[in-house]
Amino acid sequence: MVKSAEEMHPVKAFGWAATDTSGNLSPFHFSRRATGEKDVRLKILYCGVCHSDLHSVKNDSGKVTYPVLPGHEISGVVTEVGSMVRKVKIGDKVGVGCMAGSCRSCDSCSNHLENYCSNMILTYRSTYFDGTPTYGGYSDIMVCDEHFVVRWPDDMPLDAGCPLLCAGITTYSPLKYYGLDKPGTHLGVVGLGGLGHVAVKFAKAFGAKVTVISTAPNKKDEAIKNLGVDSFLVSHDQDQMMAATGTMDGILDTVSAHHSIQPLLNLLKPNGKLIVLGVIPKPLEVPVFPLLSGRKTVAGSGIGGMKETQEMMDFAAKHNITADVEVIPMGYINQAMERLEKADVKYRFVIDIAATLKDESDDQ
Repeated sequence: MVKSAEEMHPVKAFGWAATDTSGNLSPFHFSRRATGEKDVRLKILYCGVCHSDLHSVKNDSGKVTYPVLPGHEISGVVTEVGSMVRKVKIGDKVGVGCMAGSCRSCDSCSNHLENYCSNMILTYRSTYFDGTPTYGGYSDIMVCDEHFVVRWPDDMPLDAGCPLLCAGITTYSPLKYYGLDKPGTHLGVVGLGGLGHVAVKFAKAFGAKVTVISTAPNKKDEAIKNLGVDSFLVSHDQDQMMAATGTMDGILDTVSAHHSIQPLLNLLKPNGKLIVLGVIPKPLEVPVFPLLSGRKTVAGSGIGGMKETQEMMDFAAKHNITADVEVIPMGYINQAMERLEKADVKYRFVIDIAATLKDESDDQ
């Protein structure tokens, strides 16, 4: 006998969701599944606001089904575990990032690359194995398979640490995979936003020389004085860009807006690597001659597997790496989205879920 939705998801939950392309978020009642034998239930304490949340609530991809309840940078505390859970226990601090599930049997999953599984399930805006939609961390509770839960390092703050579950792993993984984690490497970081500022911190912890490449000259003092970058290039200053030709081993391009990559390829040494991390809406034009003449590489990278995500969090805690955050109440989320669209945040909003997510109907 097929179970009803109420039987599969009997746990009442509350959050904020968008219900149309206006992207406006408002209070939303829904339900979570019961805690299965390999599941962990957590009380959500904080949730970061990723730029992809903004794209999702506005259906920029044209593929969104409403309602959308965003949030994939989640920190919280375990309140219930299934009978077969061994990874964490009640009372432990944990995190949940971009993934809620995968097939666990393909080559990618077998090699700890669940993020590249063709059946990977996103923490929100996906369909779970039971056919129900996944809802994210702008909510009071979550139920997650223990495999996709990250153990929270003791020295990691729960608010400034949660953006690392997306921005952190998105920048850490390509640095490791493409060999840009070696001391003395000269790394360029394009864009000084949510991804870019974290990329700088990881690169500096690896012992790299870091140059930020930005369209905004007013970010130079911030980059050098507060983040410790070694140099700063204004991308539309032809003299600065020319002087830096052929000096970089690799570049992480974190910009999501359409832009030319030819000037970036010119900055690379022979055998240099340009790694694209931003979700750019239009196809990139890739000039062939710079690739051939310098054996240069243009590549991409998307988050990381669960093993590497845990490794990244532990490395960040050891090196005191967190995101620079502005903590906001749940009720401020629509204003925060407007500011995020204008890049008016240094550098990541984080919602104080535990203190400010209130279900007014409970008071009636």
